[in-house]
Amino acid sequence: MATEKQKAAARKNVKKAQAGAKQKKTLKHLSKKTKTELGKEANKVRKGEAKTRKELNEEAAKLEIEGRSKMGKDELRRAISRAR
Repeated sequence: MATEKQKAAARKNVKKAQAGAKQKKTLKHLSKKTKTELGKEANKVRKGEAKTRKELNEEAAKLEIEGRSKMGKDELRRAISRAR
């Protein structure tokens, strides 16, 4: 059983973590150009003009590309095109 002091410390730590997560807002700190490019990429995926990362990863697995789990979306695209 945890003591009251331990419970209070745990509550305090949870509140600190929640406050930190609220403040981070990573998209907010990106440049306008980067946000625009992210939006364009998302629209391509929605329209079916580009593949999702999951689809690229599955294709890379079929081609037996090593290190695919650590690659970003663009790296996967390049690796797949090289492997073909």
